[in-house]
Amino acid sequence: MSKNDNKITEGKRQSACLPRKRFYRARAHSNPLSDSHFPIPFSPADTDYSQHYPNFVHSNLKIQFADIGCGFGGLLIKLSPLFPNTLMLGMELRDKVSEYVKERILALRSSNLGQYENISVVRTNSMKYLPNYFGKAQLSKMFFLFPDPHFKEKNHRRRVISIPLLDEYAYVLDVGGIIYTITDVEELGDWMKHCLETHPLFATITDEELSVDPVFELLACATEEGQKVARNGGQTFHAVYRRIAFVE
Repeated sequence: MSKNDNKITEGKRQSACLPRKRFYRARAHSNPLSDSHFPIPFSPADTDYSQHYPNFVHSNLKIQFADIGCGFGGLLIKLSPLFPNTLMLGMELRDKVSEYVKERILALRSSNLGQYENISVVRTNSMKYLPNYFGKAQLSKMFFLFPDPHFKEKNHRRRVISIPLLDEYAYVLDVGGIIYTITDVEELGDWMKHCLETHPLFATITDEELSVDPVFELLACATEEGQKVARNGGQTFHAVYRRIAFVE
């Protein structure tokens, strides 16, 4: 059997083990300002991650990457082998979708022993409870991929990138940490870029730096939304900024 045949067989075996997405379908978006009922840790110290990262339970590692609104987990799956010793957490408000990501990760772990142990997901509302999960300067990367544009002006307060929320993101990001955003809605792209440019604790990252960043390459293609945009020949708009120290 050739190497290509082995790869095809392995791919089919893994696909057979994965949960079926059609059984976990949910509304495309949820209202982040509504009250939802799920357990919330009182503080980062109150969160038990032993079930999330069993292979790292005796390490002193803390979560460093947060995928906000992780959807079906595509980005986490792509990032995991690139940073095998970095803990990553997806945060998703929709219950069926977060359950799918959980089952998907467990299936990948089962069919790839020793891999995908560094990623997990929680069902939560990051716009309300982010400081309940992460401490000051804990994160090194945050991702906001194809967020809900909330087109109506009255709903702009629901957008996951805003000046008030950037205060919280700056709190949990270490100096030098990076926020990655991408959208296929030009108006939202302009909005996110304006918010980040306006905030005193973020500075733009040059195209030269992004060209050698392996993470940047995944923004447009790792998620289901990004793949759909690519299939339809759509355009994307990114804004990637670094957390900087406050200068008086």
